[in-house]
This record gives sequence, structure tokens and C-alpha cells, in this order.
Amino acid sequence: MFGIDYSFRWRSALRALPDMLSGAWVTFETAALSMIFGVIIALLLMVMRQMNNPLARGFASTWISIARNTPSLFQIYILYFGLGSFGLHVSSWFALLAGITFNNAGYLAENFRGGLKAIPDTQMRAARSLGMNAFQAYRLIVVPQLLRIVFYPLTNQMVWAVLMTSLGVIVGLNDDLTGVTQSYNVKTFRTFEYFAIAAVLYYLIAKAIVLAARLLGWRLFRY
Repeated sequence: MFGIDYSFRWRSALRALPDMLSGAWVTFETAALSMIFGVIIALLLMVMRQMNNPLARGFASTWISIARNTPSLFQIYILYFGLGSFGLHVSSWFALLAGITFNNAGYLAENFRGGLKAIPDTQMRAARSLGMNAFQAYRLIVVPQLLRIVFYPLTNQMVWAVLMTSLGVIVGLNDDLTGVTQSYNVKTFRTFEYFAIAAVLYYLIAKAIVLAARLLGWRLFRY
């Protein structure tokens, strides 16, 4: 007969909450950095895909294809264990950050390219006819419209980056939220309590990002 004899011990798990909150901050910082670097690289990849140089186009297309069609877990493994095979040793945190950044850049480059294609070519021609140079036309006309189009996909990617930081535990990262949670789990074997609290923290971080994005979007794109 099926029965449950597990006794929950939430009080002892809640004592670990300050350490888990510190880990949650490391998680958020890592995700935010991966987004900043990812956006910069994605813009470069988008520009390279528009160039006539076949090497630049090929490099950008290869990056995007690998990022979008291989698991993030493999990318982090290759950066941490694979590079070590060639004598290039990186920290767990760097491997995680680089892996998520690599993936972010691939997805965001496609978002940016799609957003750019959604802006009519007549916008650029009209700006040039008013005497703007190419840089002014992009800065004042194209980029503001592009940001409006890709803003919410950027938000979704940020949430994804936060959740993917949990993969850091597989390469020995122990100071982010999942790493701290796993450390307490190994010591106490109270798996349900600790990971339930961690899941709630991840949920709250994701919801906070979405809410902040909605408020910021309302503030920026009211008109």
C-alpha cells in the first residue's frame, strides 16, 4: 500500500535562505553579464551577416547555427572540460558565462536580424533624403524601431539566461543559487525542501524580470 512517511523540515531549510539569496544574486549577475555581452556580440553578428565579405558572413552563420542547434550543456562542457584537454583551463564561472553568452548571441542575432527586416527600407531612404548620414539614420531612425521590435524577445532571453545558470553546477560552480542549494542538499539530504525554496527563488527572479520589462516597455514605448 502506498504511503508517505517523509517528514518535512522547513525550519532548517529556511536557515539557509540568506546563503541562497546570495547565490541568487550571483545567478542574476551572471545572467545579466551574459545578456550584455550577448547583445554586443549579436549586433556584430547581425552586421557581419549583412556584409558582402563571405568570410564574415560564414563566421556569423556558423556561430548562429551552432548556438541554436546544440545543447547549452554541451557548450559549457566543451568550454570547461574540452579546453582543458588543450591545456586551456578556465574557471567554472567563466565557462558558464561564456557558454550562456555564446548561446545568447546566437539567438539574439536572429532576433535582431528579424527585427531589422521588419523595418521598411523606405525608412532608411527617407532619412538619407533628409541629409542624414548612415550612422545618424541608424541611430535616430532604425535603432529606436528595432529596439521596440526586439524588446520583449530580449526579456524572454534574459529569463532563459537566468534559468540556464543552473547548469553551472555540472562544472563545479558552487556559489550561484543552484550550487548553494546542492551544497546544502549534500550535507543534509533534505532535497525537497532546499530545491523547492530554490525553485521559488528562480520563479520570483523570472517574474521580477518580466514585471520590470513591462514597466520599462510602458515607459519607453508609450507613444
